[in-house]
Amino acid sequence: MPDVHVVGTLEPPVADVKAIRSAFPAMLRRQNGQPVAYLDGPGGTQVPRVVIDQMGEYLTRHNANTHWRYPTSEETDALILKSRALLGAFVNGAADEIAFGANMTTLTFHLARALGRGWGSGDEIVVTELDHHANVAPWRAIERERGVRVVTVRMRPDDGTLDMDDLDSKIGSRTRLVAIGAASNALGTIVDVGRVAAMAHARNALCFVDAVHYAPHALVDVQKLGCDFLALSAYKFYGPHIGVLWGKKALLEHLDVPKLDPAPTESPERLETGTQNHEGIVGAGAAVAFLASLAQDGELDTRSALAKTYAELHDRGAALFTRLHEGLRKIHGVRLFGLPAEARRTPTLSFIVERKSSDDVAVAMAARALFVSHGDFYAATVIERLGQLGVGSDGVVRVGCSIYTTDEEVERVVRAVRELAGA
Repeated sequence: MPDVHVVGTLEPPVADVKAIRSAFPAMLRRQNGQPVAYLDGPGGTQVPRVVIDQMGEYLTRHNANTHWRYPTSEETDALILKSRALLGAFVNGAADEIAFGANMTTLTFHLARALGRGWGSGDEIVVTELDHHANVAPWRAIERERGVRVVTVRMRPDDGTLDMDDLDSKIGSRTRLVAIGAASNALGTIVDVGRVAAMAHARNALCFVDAVHYAPHALVDVQKLGCDFLALSAYKFYGPHIGVLWGKKALLEHLDVPKLDPAPTESPERLETGTQNHEGIVGAGAAVAFLASLAQDGELDTRSALAKTYAELHDRGAALFTRLHEGLRKIHGVRLFGLPAEARRTPTLSFIVERKSSDDVAVAMAARALFVSHGDFYAATVIERLGQLGVGSDGVVRVGCSIYTTDEEVERVVRAVRELAGA
């Protein structure tokens, strides 16, 4: 994997929240006279100026299609390769193991169809109740198309974790793939993917990981996770709307992917159908470089810089989440879901305010310039299972802490929810 070096632009050792916020133009927005607090990060983060500028730079100076012998085409090839290297560093993989696509969902459908061409009646795929449906529906489609059997692992509604004994019992000799989420976008639960991958491999099955919600909060390491495929969405870690798929090269090179005959046969381009979103690819790489730059050490390679950045930002996010969790937990009429603050989890909290719909709460919060998401977040089975705890079909309210979230914004959330609960 080629080293990609980034030079810090802010003060050492790791940029503080004030410096980070100054990099995001969206932080200037106001609603009803108040500064907007973007607490919708689990659904999509804001984008720093450097990412926007690099995407604009590509479109204004380098825009072309690939693999032709004129300058803008060759520049496009070089920029795409640079982004592959940056995303490879981001997950601790290699540049030629990184494929791009419209989004994680589209990439997963594409991968599922390729894998499914080799499966049939008697084969099984394991999915879970905890997952976003982008990691369920593509495998259900193969069930319909190829006659394979999909089996589902239970989640525990009381704490939002997977029933690992049930998971172990569901992986058998006929299992061809275990599809697992590294972290729940609805509840913030972090799953022991390394353990799941080992269980799958012990039964000669593959392991596919949805790391969309995990990647903004914990540094992905495909070597330690031991998975075979892993999918990301750049717009969850401060980039543009584009999907990323990592896969072991030996597997990518032999996938029976739907493709045009004249299209490239080499990994990873053989997975990329049609002309790609080149500016989005550039932006995804720029987002990784931005995160690495926060480490403020130009001597570090990208992977080391990312490790330094993530270690610091993890501690900040945990402190913010503890303040948020403790503040909301004490409000009469508010119910929290998922693991407690001290557990291994992401700084994402779902709750309900009794006698108020999630839509009403979100609208009232927006009027206070607090942008939060609500509903089921495409983790519809999670909400269905939380019905046992009194959650209605309108779902929950979700607040997520991102790298630009401040203590003051968390306090604003707590005050607003206290008002809405009438406490």
